[in-house]
Amino acid sequence: MMSPLEEIRHSCSHVLATAVLRLFPEAKLDIGPPTDTGFYYDFDLDHKFTPEDLEKIEAEMTKIAKENQAFRRKEVSREEAVEIIKSRGQERYKLGRLDDIPEGEAISFYENGEFMDLCAGTHVRYTAKLKAFKLLSIAGAYHRGDEKNKQLQRIYGTAFENKEQLAEYLARMEAAKARDHRKLGKELKLFHIDEDVGQGLILWTPNGAILRQELQNFISEELRKQGYSQVFTPHIGKLSLYKTSGHFPYYKESQFPAIPEPDQLAEIASAGCSCADMTARLEAVTSHFAANLNERVGREMISPDRVMDPTQLLDGFMLKPMNCPHHIKIFASQPHSYRDLPVRLAEFGTVYRWEQSGELNGMTRVRGFTQDDAHLFCTEDQITQEIQGCLSLVKTVLTTLGMSDYRVRVGLRDPDSNKYTGDAANWDKAENACREAAKTLGVPFTEEPGEAAFYGPKIDFVIKDVIGREWQLGTVQVDYNLPIRFDLSYIGADNEKHRPVMIHRAPFGSMERFCGVLIEHFNGDFPVWLAPEQVRLVPVSEKTLDYGKELLRQLLDAGVRAVLDEDNDKLGAKLRRAELAKVPHMLILGAKEAEAGAVSVRSRAKGDEGTVPFADYLPRVVNEIKTRALAVKAEKPAT
Repeated sequence: MMSPLEEIRHSCSHVLATAVLRLFPEAKLDIGPPTDTGFYYDFDLDHKFTPEDLEKIEAEMTKIAKENQAFRRKEVSREEAVEIIKSRGQERYKLGRLDDIPEGEAISFYENGEFMDLCAGTHVRYTAKLKAFKLLSIAGAYHRGDEKNKQLQRIYGTAFENKEQLAEYLARMEAAKARDHRKLGKELKLFHIDEDVGQGLILWTPNGAILRQELQNFISEELRKQGYSQVFTPHIGKLSLYKTSGHFPYYKESQFPAIPEPDQLAEIASAGCSCADMTARLEAVTSHFAANLNERVGREMISPDRVMDPTQLLDGFMLKPMNCPHHIKIFASQPHSYRDLPVRLAEFGTVYRWEQSGELNGMTRVRGFTQDDAHLFCTEDQITQEIQGCLSLVKTVLTTLGMSDYRVRVGLRDPDSNKYTGDAANWDKAENACREAAKTLGVPFTEEPGEAAFYGPKIDFVIKDVIGREWQLGTVQVDYNLPIRFDLSYIGADNEKHRPVMIHRAPFGSMERFCGVLIEHFNGDFPVWLAPEQVRLVPVSEKTLDYGKELLRQLLDAGVRAVLDEDNDKLGAKLRRAELAKVPHMLILGAKEAEAGAVSVRSRAKGDEGTVPFADYLPRVVNEIKTRALAVKAEKPAT
């Protein structure tokens, strides 16, 4: 059963399709569901929708709403459904959607006015209920999200219960546009995406590299306090490694293979082919794979003339989609006693996922990203304490960055899904551990079945930024299953082998996504410790340039990222440049300041702060950086 808001949005998607068919009768329909922020509908149409078309379609939707059409549900047999779809000329996509409905499950249509759509519902009773909606954009979308299928046109919209809520949402959308990390990232020279490198692959420019490195330094300090050990692992691994872990084939569609997969290789290396012949064929396609095959033949002393099934012999490499199998192998590389546990391994590890091109979005949805990843191997008795340590780390990160408005989501398995692996009893223990740990946070949390990873339940932090948008960032996961899959063990106090429990945690989630969110959260106005350029020295004229050079030396020696503006421009132009670069502190150097050994301080947080001795300013800014202080805006005077 849908919520009232979901019913409004779902009904708007049907009204959208009704309006499109009135204006473009030749359009073919796919699907139109509600979403967390609105609704959409996918259309197959030779005519390319334009912004002007959206205005006409929205006007037609308003007309349909005023017609007060009733939404009527009609349940039919499968045969009747086929006839209805064909009679309306919509068999191209709707028959496939009909096939998605399992045998024995109810098949229903919803009708409003002249429009009828295959739909399980639910909807509002009358279109007059739809009083606050807005069409937002047009995008391409592959049928069923598969790039092999035809690209359709998707119209996005949003809807609310009243016009006040809609106006508030649209205002937030406008604020979000101004804060868009893609726009600010270009203006502040933080990152670059290049077609020659590939979409979804981030090039961190010098300014962005500083932002990322400061965050890494911050989390690394906290990890050392909690007894983590830093590790480094390669960017690729054998396919068999990820088959053991279960990441392949669970996430097969979103993984980058570094070589052809065994089913693809069947076309190259047919059954009954000798090892020598197979190697020769493969060299024409992928020389590095052939070298790997030769290595295996030599290592396992397989006769080059021996005939084998290719699937028994071929084991290629792939770009790693997860760091956990590599960390597991580090843990398993040496024996452990219960006295050694917990073992906490941490890495800023880069992983790769094949996201669909239509899903890519600047830094927040990418194909290569670096996780502030860690895996803890502990006893069952240590689970609660270790989870709490992970959660406290996430809280420290969020508090330091002023992101205190968040909620907690406990992701559990869906008992009706076959996505999950492992013993039900272990799942119960892991889920209970997550529940108990979430209770200690002192913030509301929800339990959401179906949100667990395939190997275990998790605790996610959902952050609300300054304009009210939610982002899922930090995560902690409890895992009984991978230690079983990799046959991990430690020697207990009874001198017997025992199975450790594994905890996955990433306070930032990924550096790319987290930095993208931070850029928008701060609107590029980073606190001093994060700012790529922390202080801009602004001489009023050439007469104070030497004084500026001396102050620059002292700032750099103190570890402050400072720049001296040596351009021969007017003071206003120099200050404007610093403002556009969003430099937190500007130090104006006039003749009086040089004579007194002082600086005139202007900060983005407080504006003009007056003239102070440089000897007083320097320790102040150094302390602001060292303590990772947040900028505090000056209070407006009461009126």
